[in-house]
Amino acid sequence: MEDIQKTFGKVIDIIKTAKSNTYRKVNEELIKMYWQVGKFVSEETKEASYGDSYVDELSACIQKAFPGIKGFNRRGLYRMKQFYETYAGFEKVSLLVTQISWTNNLLILSGTKSIEEKEFYLRLCIQENYSKRELERQ
Repeated sequence: MEDIQKTFGKVIDIIKTAKSNTYRKVNEELIKMYWQVGKFVSEETKEASYGDSYVDELSACIQKAFPGIKGFNRRGLYRMKQFYETYAGFEKVSLLVTQISWTNNLLILSGTKSIEEKEFYLRLCIQENYSKRELERQ
């Protein structure tokens, strides 16, 4: 019976590892998408003379194409723009952002001032695998 439990435990570990890896990959792709959307909004609003209405129109277009999608309202699009603009010139820091959740990225973005401070908290968050609550305490 113990041997069976040991064998089953191995399968459970395989499943846990796969689930964890899947979550990390999905998160990485989401962060990359937010980065690309932020870059688009940043570049387009520099060109557009009507910045706010442009972002509102983009948000409406996204909502029409993907009814019920969350995070792509005006505020969300401006957050993506800020995210991109904050890290665009800092390659070593921009590599770290895909390793933590969007929520934690937003906390670091709004709760820190310098790029060095942002990098410190990004690394700490990755190293310690902080939840939103734990990062807020730090």
